[in-house]
Amino acid sequence: METMLQIIDPVYIGGGIGGAMFVGILLFLSLGRWIGARGIARYGAAGHPNVSSLEAAVFALMGLLIAFTFSGALTRFDQRRAQAVEEANAIGTAWLRLDLLPAPAQPKLRAAFRAYADARIATYRKLPDLEAVKREVARSQKLQSEIWAQSVAALRLPGVNTGTEVLVTGAMNQMFDIASVRLVATQIHPPSIVYAMLVGLALAAALLAGYQSAAEKTRDWMHQIGFAVIVAFTVYVILDIEYPRLGFVRLDAIDQVLVNVREAMK
Repeated sequence: METMLQIIDPVYIGGGIGGAMFVGILLFLSLGRWIGARGIARYGAAGHPNVSSLEAAVFALMGLLIAFTFSGALTRFDQRRAQAVEEANAIGTAWLRLDLLPAPAQPKLRAAFRAYADARIATYRKLPDLEAVKREVARSQKLQSEIWAQSVAALRLPGVNTGTEVLVTGAMNQMFDIASVRLVATQIHPPSIVYAMLVGLALAAALLAGYQSAAEKTRDWMHQIGFAVIVAFTVYVILDIEYPRLGFVRLDAIDQVLVNVREAMK
């Protein structure tokens, strides 16, 4: 459970990396311009090499990496939303199939189902309080064992129709499986080296752009600050989508589907 709940705060990561990239890009633009100015002062303008082709290649590679990471983050974001709906459907289906069990066994099982749905809602609602989330996960796992044991006992009672066991246990398994899938989904992210490479390419592009601008008499602050803002904000948005629920990009609204299922458990 510890490994499943190592959820990284996107506000801290996204905002921290975004801010650091903004400052870093401006510094590398200045560093590149300073290096270029020294070369011009030593060898003259004719000796100032043109690195526009290298600069274009680095910018193209950075743009490609941004496109891939942005697309991947959106895909995983959509998968998490689909998994939330899938869990709500699985719990709703399992709840309905309790009707197939003998009436004496249903009240206790339905009470356990209500508690389980509450635990699953609270698991994601209590983020970023990881200690509270761990308690809710432990509670939901305990309720899974109780629900399973009560269901098996109910299926052994006299009067259970043929095929009921397959319908009920199948619905229970699906309900438990999707809960595990959603927890594991919080750990599915690109390797850290991908983001390190993205930051490195942005700084390299800034260094080359600053070097290329050394021959200009005046410094174009508007374009340089605009470049730094755009790249830093893009990386922040990618991280915000990659680690939703805690930043500006949220999954809270999709949880209403499970809340609606819980409200229907009369």
